[in-house]
Amino acid sequence: MKRTTGGTVLTYVAAVVVALGCIAPLAWTFLASVSTQSDIVARPARWWPSEFVFDRYATILFDSSSAVGNSFRAAFVNSLVVGVSVVAISMIVGIFGAYAFARLRFPFQRTTLMIFLATYMLPQVALLIPLYLILSSIGLLDSTIGLIVVDCALVVPFTLWILSNYFATIPAELEEAARIDGTSRLGALFRVILPSAKPGLFAATMFAFLLAWDEFMYALIFTSTDAAKTLPVAIAEFAGRYTTDFGLVAAGGLIASIPPVIIALVFQRQVVSGLSAGAVKG
Repeated sequence: MKRTTGGTVLTYVAAVVVALGCIAPLAWTFLASVSTQSDIVARPARWWPSEFVFDRYATILFDSSSAVGNSFRAAFVNSLVVGVSVVAISMIVGIFGAYAFARLRFPFQRTTLMIFLATYMLPQVALLIPLYLILSSIGLLDSTIGLIVVDCALVVPFTLWILSNYFATIPAELEEAARIDGTSRLGALFRVILPSAKPGLFAATMFAFLLAWDEFMYALIFTSTDAAKTLPVAIAEFAGRYTTDFGLVAAGGLIASIPPVIIALVFQRQVVSGLSAGAVKG
């Protein structure tokens, strides 16, 4: 169907509006991070800072004498450790589990998958006390290992759902041809299924990392020192009891958003195709 001029104009206008809606909060956050405290709390609001101040970035990134900076940098490392570990574990479990759900036939197959998905849909508040007692009994409170275990319980059902739907879209004839040529089922998984499922793998990897990177409630309850706190908790603690440096919170938030933004930009094409294929099957 030939697109009319009016339709083209409306499409571009809508794209510009959506782009502005996405960029405006980031731009405002950046301006807040380089504004003085008086500019931020001024009434009426000042849309442009009277003075650009970059001291907050220097404090949280390089100042070794600052307790806030030391806490932020430790939390950044903890978030990376937790995020990478959760992605590695959830993808290994998700790949083998999703392949079983997509290719094997066993009793209560669909019901089992729905149970896994139901655990992902449970409210985090409902699981706080049981998880706290479990982590306390095995000595994993206030540790990155404990957060990794808890986050995997959230992320693994999600990766199972995404990957099983995506694996189901790959023609079984490709795998059968490989097995006729002498490849084992495991070999067909690594040589046929996984290369064909790269978009779905990228999508599952990115969203698994985002879920672990942004998780706040469990990290807040299950950690108490810089040895295990993650970035969401460290940034939340920038707020004082009587006063809050909103510029410091904005600076920390922008720095914390860098890894997810980089991952999204690098793998955006694979992520879009992976979600579009994996979300409609099943």
